[in-house]
Amino acid sequence: MASPTKVLVTGVYGLIPGAVYRQLQSKPEDYDVYGLARRRQASERAPRGSEPDIPEGKFFLADLADESAVEKAVSGMDVVVQMAADPRPDASWKSLLNSNIIGAYNVLDAAVRCGVSRVVFASSIMVSWGYQLDEPFKALAEGRFDDLAKMEVHTVTHEWPHRPTGLYPATKVWGEAVARYCADVHGLSVICLRIGWVNAEDHPHKPESGAVWCSQRDAVQLVERSMCAPEDVKFDIFYGVSNNKHRWVDIDHAREVLGYIPEDRAEEALARS
Repeated sequence: MASPTKVLVTGVYGLIPGAVYRQLQSKPEDYDVYGLARRRQASERAPRGSEPDIPEGKFFLADLADESAVEKAVSGMDVVVQMAADPRPDASWKSLLNSNIIGAYNVLDAAVRCGVSRVVFASSIMVSWGYQLDEPFKALAEGRFDDLAKMEVHTVTHEWPHRPTGLYPATKVWGEAVARYCADVHGLSVICLRIGWVNAEDHPHKPESGAVWCSQRDAVQLVERSMCAPEDVKFDIFYGVSNNKHRWVDIDHAREVLGYIPEDRAEEALARS
């Protein structure tokens, strides 16, 4: 019988990584899961009382900007789920530099040096946010759904150029680029997930936000399927949203390669809220 896969989840007290940790922890026959964070408390976005129960021996208190601490945490892992980042649109450059630039590099570099099999890297749908400045995506973002009948809507795929509209998504473009470098030059398998809007309430707040919404369980499913993707998937990029009526990013690529089958839909979640 094969040993459980050793997995490190970074930023583990955040909303999505906390949910990922709990899912993996519920399958001890499959996963031996560890967590890393720079403090033992829930992030601002995570619902109170949802903190994962992490044994002391399986938790690393570390800042991703600390290269030696990151290497210590990564050493011996089979898979790293890299989710630690500063996600605030108004975050200072210094914070983004330490968390999202230096931190992302340290994790990927440590994974290469420590012989990790795969890294699942949390990117963001916001690397494509700029498409919403133009029609028909602007109509979607503004909730002008009646206008869409007069327009041809093309789904944005992972092959379209990046269009970040701020420093935070620009740091995710950097992360994807370093991931590609590590895959092509060093042979590390890296799967980048352009995750949509996941929130603590687990439902969109208005119809137009449903275009980019992703439920917590769909986000967790996408991460787990990425961890278990075929070995020949050395590098790829997938959007992570639920099966929403007005979504403008592609999820068929994730269906075909990963077997991702979203269970939720923004319209239904909004109706229940």
